[in-house]
Amino acid sequence: MAMDSFTGKLAAVTGGGSGMGRELTRQLAEQGCSVAACDLNPDTVAETVALAEAQAPSGVRVTGHACDVAEEAQVLRFRDELLAQHASDHVDLVFSNAGAGGGDSFVRSRREEWERVFAIDWWGVYYCARAFLPLLIASGDGVLVNTSSVNGFWASLGPGVPQSAYSTAKFAVRGFTEALIEDLRSNAPQVRVALVLPGHVGTDIVTNSLMARGLPAPERMSDAQAEEIVPLRARNMLIRAGVLPEGATAEHLRQFLVRGNADFRDKAPVSAAQAATIILDGIRAGAWRILIGEDAKMIDARVRAKPEASYDYAELFAGLVPDGGDQAG
Repeated sequence: MAMDSFTGKLAAVTGGGSGMGRELTRQLAEQGCSVAACDLNPDTVAETVALAEAQAPSGVRVTGHACDVAEEAQVLRFRDELLAQHASDHVDLVFSNAGAGGGDSFVRSRREEWERVFAIDWWGVYYCARAFLPLLIASGDGVLVNTSSVNGFWASLGPGVPQSAYSTAKFAVRGFTEALIEDLRSNAPQVRVALVLPGHVGTDIVTNSLMARGLPAPERMSDAQAEEIVPLRARNMLIRAGVLPEGATAEHLRQFLVRGNADFRDKAPVSAAQAATIILDGIRAGAWRILIGEDAKMIDARVRAKPEASYDYAELFAGLVPDGGDQAG
């Protein structure tokens, strides 16, 4: 079911402090939609509110809220604050966009790190659906938008790069969202669901993921923290690849992490603003599956065509990258 306009609607956006969440908030407000944006970092979500309000037409209200979506009590508090501050008894759109990386290896990563990433990326989506579904039903024309990932259908980033906590959560988000299509059609036809599947989008997820795990931004890390984030095995690989110098110090590691976040954000094929536009265009058009980026479309097509080759990288990416595809994802 298409949605002609966002004018006069009320949306909730998680992960609104930066990246796609910030751009969704800004673009929705610009198009006449009031927004309640939440984020783990209250300072960055306050910046989002200021940006969105500056571009919003008269009558649009934008509010910022501190919320750790991995904690159900905080999600419920966010919901209650939204209803009070927007004087509303319903919500028209919910964008479960908050996410974090890390917990790469089930074998090597600390259990606490693995479960923290999984909690943000899966339980955050689940808690938001539980909290906001009655309000979307009350809207009479509600849309629940869940952000999965290319790692929701391909559980790797290529050779030597496990992505287990993030991929497990993103597969769960995809399965949950697809299962809701018939569930809502049968039991809550006032609401539809949409699944967002981004590839590489330019965001600050590298730094944000560290902060979500209780670590400071890379430039403020202690030597021990930097050495934990880039362990010896990874350091040796980066030294062999010429990315780090021989005898790399903790300061070299901090600089590497800062540069890595900037490159991930600034050199991405799709900007956060472009991704938000694609999402909102898809919602207006009534799409339930929204792929973002040529990389996501390519990997989706190849995994569908050769499911048995999904983790045989040379075969999966044959003819695409001369060295067998270790740059994919």
